[in-house]
Amino acid sequence: MLNRLLPPPVRSSVAYADDPDEACYPGEESLVESVVPNRRREVLTARRCAREALRALGHAPTAIPRGPRREPVWPDGVAGSITHCTGFRAAAVARTSEITSVGIDAEPHGPLPPRVLGAVTTPADRDLLARLASTRPEVCWDRLLFSAKESIYKAWYPVTGRWLGFEDASLHIDPDAGTFTGEILIDSPIPAIHGRYLVDRGLIVTAVCL
Repeated sequence: MLNRLLPPPVRSSVAYADDPDEACYPGEESLVESVVPNRRREVLTARRCAREALRALGHAPTAIPRGPRREPVWPDGVAGSITHCTGFRAAAVARTSEITSVGIDAEPHGPLPPRVLGAVTTPADRDLLARLASTRPEVCWDRLLFSAKESIYKAWYPVTGRWLGFEDASLHIDPDAGTFTGEILIDSPIPAIHGRYLVDRGLIVTAVCL
């Protein structure tokens, strides 16, 4: 699915199931300490996808630790992103000489809980969601918006080193083109971030490249 959203310099790997007997890769033990078994398998599979994507880029297998904002720490010269949700694990990487930053996210295709919706949307977002729901009700636009903002943050943070709240970006979604644009509402070297999305196999997948 990701190769339908990402440009050719980006390499990706996707898995739809876990290996229940997969061992933790050396150097990643801290990622799965004190987590429930299902979460452990998700993390291990997603990190394996990351190594497969790195191998396609020409890198040897390596541990991918976690940074201060829980972001993956990639080898020098690599930009990347990891996501996992029920039934889907994926990673995408690129050389920083070709792509500055990558952000990917996947979510189940279902509506957001009402209490979450208010926390992740601006007034303009809510107006947009109402318009989209009236014309394309088959898509859970609230969940898509949430996923798009997650991808935007994952691409924005490595460039700026700063937190970006859900209220700090307002979205425009083009349902005909399958694209979105996040307008950054705080001081930023990147005033707008563009991405693409796909709804398929019961999933919403979003991707951003800078």
